[in-house]
Amino acid sequence: MTSTANPKKWRFYWESQSQLPILKLHLFNPQFTPLTQCTDLKLHLLVEKSLLELRWLASENEVLVRVPVPKVLVDSDSPVSFKVLEDYIEVKVCLLLSVDHPMISSLDSVISLDEGCEPKVDVEQVKPLKMDYDIERLSSTGDVYFYCRNCSTKLSTCLRTFEEMPSVNWREVADNWFGNCCCSFGGISEKLVISYAKSYTSTRGLCLLNTSTVILSTDDLVGFNIPDWSRKEDNELDFAVNSGIHTESKDDITMSFHGQTNMINDIDRRLNEVCSLKDNLNIEVKREIIVDTLSQVSPKLEDVKNVPSIPAHYIQDHDTKCCDHSGSELSAEEPDSSAFGLLENQKSFLDGYLGNVFMTRASNLSKDVQWVELSCPCCSCLLGAYPCGSSNAVFDSGVHLFKCYISTCLDAGASRNLFRLYTLERMFSSQLLECAKDELSFRTVVRDLQTKRPMLKIVLLNPNSWCCFGYCSSSWEQAPRINMSPAIKLLFSDCSKSDESELRIIEEWVVKNQADEVYMLASQIKELIRSLELVKNVLPPSHTLLQGFSLSSLRM
Repeated sequence: MTSTANPKKWRFYWESQSQLPILKLHLFNPQFTPLTQCTDLKLHLLVEKSLLELRWLASENEVLVRVPVPKVLVDSDSPVSFKVLEDYIEVKVCLLLSVDHPMISSLDSVISLDEGCEPKVDVEQVKPLKMDYDIERLSSTGDVYFYCRNCSTKLSTCLRTFEEMPSVNWREVADNWFGNCCCSFGGISEKLVISYAKSYTSTRGLCLLNTSTVILSTDDLVGFNIPDWSRKEDNELDFAVNSGIHTESKDDITMSFHGQTNMINDIDRRLNEVCSLKDNLNIEVKREIIVDTLSQVSPKLEDVKNVPSIPAHYIQDHDTKCCDHSGSELSAEEPDSSAFGLLENQKSFLDGYLGNVFMTRASNLSKDVQWVELSCPCCSCLLGAYPCGSSNAVFDSGVHLFKCYISTCLDAGASRNLFRLYTLERMFSSQLLECAKDELSFRTVVRDLQTKRPMLKIVLLNPNSWCCFGYCSSSWEQAPRINMSPAIKLLFSDCSKSDESELRIIEEWVVKNQADEVYMLASQIKELIRSLELVKNVLPPSHTLLQGFSLSSLRM
């Protein structure tokens, strides 16, 4: 007598490691104990149907479960091995090539063309997310509009200019370039930082991109009701003019990011040339570089050109030391930093608070700035966030939209949607690995961006894993298409409902393990926890609790 198992009760989890030609299956049923209820287990691998059949006896009845097999190259000369454990059945299949081998995707494309159908493996879906690729495709598209991925509501006006978001570690970068160099005459590193702060203000028609977000001016949004900063900004401009501070028009304050980048590259190139020719340094060459650099930072510094020569104490023997700052005090005629007339909303940029708001660090936070979630005006789904000051107005006229919630066409699933490969999981995984490499830490605590309360603890186990999971069916004659996807294997602990005593223990864990600390919006952290719980539920119960942590994975 044969009985087919309830498909929704049997769950499968295929996993493999990069460069390792072994495919492992975890098969379990929460209401079934294989070790005591499974006898005479037999396996039959149907390669042509991409199915794995498992048959065994349970209470004198024969049970049949069919598991879909991902598209891999199976080594038919190697036997399929299995183990019956307390709460799951483990199966190992030997492969000819590892799942991440380039030939796998190429072979699938060839087979699909022969069969006259679309390739089963989307090569782009297994590639890492790259911002340069996004900018290239957006710039070549022409007119670009952004839409809500959930309800297809148009969110923006036509956009044609796309630029990479500049580094927010301006002080560090400027000091690396100019800090201890003789070229720092006149505090050029500080002036460069201030110039960056001015250039950061969002402008109509310009779209800035980083790894996870796009930044638009409020003037480019459609259908939103966002508090306006412009009235306060105009008042500050009037005050600056009346106070005799040098300011530029509102449009002139914002510099083109393309021009800004070219300027910095030119400065860097020219300084490198000077340093490489240190034996031939002379006062006139040094003067040319300094004057040209300062004049690009601010037109007010054009007056420096009238100085007949630069004091000799700025040019020293480079074999001994680069600079002598003993005489570096500015003269009374030289403009100080107040000549740059920063607006109130630009001053906080000097602290680099505007990092990637999708996942930011403590160094990019500011007590003067709060982040407000931005939802779709039609369906109320989360789209992004914008920074605001005490007046609850947009802090810099810029709104940050997360790529995983927006589309570049009405059909979010179409290939024309340039952000279709972005998901919350992939964006988080990408930045989590980046943080782990930077901090050399495999332990992370994710905090609420608003309250700074710990919401999620994560321990990285394996960043080179591939997996797929789902539910079984006994009625399949031909298995559905399933593909292995790159993922990070991790342990997680949900801290969102912890009480005060538990929070103290969490803080002790952070200090003891020197865990990296990142900040995200609370709604996104909760969405991440749901994704982690979903994967946890398709794993055997013995995998779900390890020293207070649960095993899971996130798509990369």
